Amino acid sequence: MRIALFPGSFDPFTRGHESIVRRALPLFDKFIIAIGVNADKRSFMTMEQRKAWIESIFQHDPQVEVITYSGMTVDVAREVGARFIVRGVRLIQDFENEKHLAEVNRDLSGIETILLYTLPEYSHISSSIVRELVRYGQDVSPYLPEGADNTQLPTTNK
Repeated sequence: MRIALFPGSFDPFTRGHESIVRRALPLFDKFIIAIGVNADKRSFMTMEQRKAWIESIFQHDPQVEVITYSGMTVDVAREVGARFIVRGVRLIQDFENEKHLAEVNRDLSGIETILLYTLPEYSHISSSIVRELVRYGQDVSPYLPEGADNTQLPTTNK
């Protein structure tokens, strides 16, 4: 069984993230979206909110599972039996960082990383931009997956 892990903080999960998942689904039998704790970031949505939100987006995709984790990504990948880590790349700077992470992860675990480039129409969308727009009361629905319950988004990040 081909199992992939798609790790990230997904705070919030954007159309760019959704696009990566939908494009990767045909490659794998099981696709696990893993919401990780990032100690360097101040959370916008709780882990529970993010998990419930992402599960609602993929509720009709039985090969998608959503989990939360802390610790090293390769450890959780091994725990769930993933042979691949999927990562999205928006910018050239992302590629440099992802290349280094992929090499270390392969050294540590033998798990391969597959990089998917963000579609051009989503390359300007990031979770941090969505959070900033929410802070200023702007409509963020163009940046979030269709059918996402935007009422779950905090109205401010004080």
